[in-house]
Amino acid sequence: MKCVRAWHGRRHVAGRAVAVAVLLAGTTVFGATTALADDGPSVPPGTEATSVPPVKLDANDPDLKMPEGGTLAPAKVLDIVQVIEDEGGEERREDTNASVKFALQAEVLFGKDSAKLSPAANSRIAAIAAEIKKQNATKVRVFGFTDNLGSSAHGDVLSKQRANAVQAVLVRDLGSTVTFEIRGYGEQYPIADNSTEEGRKKNRRVEVSFPRGTSS
Repeated sequence: MKCVRAWHGRRHVAGRAVAVAVLLAGTTVFGATTALADDGPSVPPGTEATSVPPVKLDANDPDLKMPEGGTLAPAKVLDIVQVIEDEGGEERREDTNASVKFALQAEVLFGKDSAKLSPAANSRIAAIAAEIKKQNATKVRVFGFTDNLGSSAHGDVLSKQRANAVQAVLVRDLGSTVTFEIRGYGEQYPIADNSTEEGRKKNRRVEVSFPRGTSS
C-alpha cells in the first residue's frame, strides 16, 4: 500500500535532526510541510480572516449518502514514523509502532570498495545490538546496498559481504538467540539520487531492522 508522508516539522536535538511523519493511505508525497499551531499566525497580523458562517448541507443530497448495500471500511490505527538522523546523515534511525530500523552509511563502517569493518564501526554496531536486546527481538534483518557505480554484479557481491560483516559483529554481541536474514541488494532500492555524489553516499548503506518489543 502506498503512503503519504506529511512532515510535521524538523528540529535539532543533541546534534541530531528529528522529524516525525504520519503515514496515511494514498500516494507518496515528499517534502510536504505543515506548520504547527504554536509556530504563530499563518497570515500577517491585522489581516486575519473574519469568521465565516458554516456551510449549509442538504441532508437529503444523494451524494452525501452511502450507496445501498455499501459498508464502511474496517477501522485501523495509523502508523506513526519517527526519524532521527545525524547532522551528516551518517546514521539514521526510523521507529514505527511495529519496528525499528537503523541505516548506517558505508563510509562510517568500511573503507572504499571494501567489506572490512573500520575500528569505529564496532561501537556503532554495538549500540544497535543494545537496542535489539532492549526490544527483545529474536529476528533481525541485515541488508546491504550500494550505489550504481561499477557493475551490478560487483555491487551485489559487495553489499552482501558488507551485510555479512555487520551481522558477524551482531552475533558476537547477541549470541545465538537471534535469527538473521542477510541480503545484499547492490544498487537496488536507492533512497536518493544516484546522479550526485551526495545521493550515492546515502545509497551506500547497511540497514538493520527488527520488530519492536514490549520495551519503549
